[in-house]
Amino acid sequence: MIVAFSRALAVAGLALGVASCAQLQSSEDSQAAGRQKVVIQVSDPDPAKWNLALNNARNIQADLGKDKVEVEIVAYGPGLAMLKADSKVAPRLAQALDGGIGLMACENTMRNTKTKKDDMYHGIRYVDAGVVHIMRRQRQGWSYVRP
Repeated sequence: MIVAFSRALAVAGLALGVASCAQLQSSEDSQAAGRQKVVIQVSDPDPAKWNLALNNARNIQADLGKDKVEVEIVAYGPGLAMLKADSKVAPRLAQALDGGIGLMACENTMRNTKTKKDDMYHGIRYVDAGVVHIMRRQRQGWSYVRP
């Protein structure tokens, strides 16, 4: 009786594992057939990191095809400074927005640093919490990059 029960559990576990693999493969196949999606995190105030993130975004679009990929860059913490209107990378932000790259600013960081939307680069978007936005995107199947 115990042996039969153990075998039944093993078979059920194997079936669950196969179903999980099939679901994962199905998700990967559907994403491959549709648009790829990637979210890039920037939480450093270093212009070199921002330039790297912007280069990554542009290179992803060039490699996969701009119409076949959705790219977001999410800035929070000290990285928020790079999305300000007076940022050292402001000319690159314009290029990114013109290229269809989403630039997202964390409103939690903005509140904590007393930064106003008027201080920010025109055309960016806002998320309540940068980290939570990234977590949600990953749960939705988005790829994650942190340069």
